[in-house]
Amino acid sequence: MQGGCLGFERKGREAGPRTAAYSAGMIYRIEGLDPARFAHLIGISDAELAAHGVVRITADAPTGFPCRVRLDDVDPGETLLLLNHVSHDGPNPYRASHAIFIGEQSSDAACFRDEVPPSFDRRILSLRAFDQDGMMTDAALAQPGEADAVIRRLIADRQVDHIDAHNATRGCFAARIERT
Repeated sequence: MQGGCLGFERKGREAGPRTAAYSAGMIYRIEGLDPARFAHLIGISDAELAAHGVVRITADAPTGFPCRVRLDDVDPGETLLLLNHVSHDGPNPYRASHAIFIGEQSSDAACFRDEVPPSFDRRILSLRAFDQDGMMTDAALAQPGEADAVIRRLIADRQVDHIDAHNATRGCFAARIERT
């Protein structure tokens, strides 16, 4: 996660907290992946990408192509890199990796404070809570529009260090939710 947290506008609606009832201070932060980690892959040929186990695709619909830097779906016609990402690393049974999308035009990591990114609102999420040792302490499914409430319930447990969100249908890592 990066230290800074820039707000990002949501497609088709205003950005801003959706949960005014929770105003007792910041509870959680969700940041997109740092695009610098993928800079060496941007713009190289498909053959070079294949040598890295990466595939370039073009979005052909307004949903279904969530960029893990922007934390929103890219627009139709934009290119993305489909690559494997280790989302939960460590010497324990919960080490996890899966395919994710990175938009080739994504230059700044999105950041959301006490609100969920647009990509969370449209998907069923598997939310997995972990302690400081990377061991799972709890988990829950969140239906579209329910992620904020489920995150708040999970993070209320003081032993929870962070939550990893995964898209429930395909299992892809969506983002890490950090306690603040």
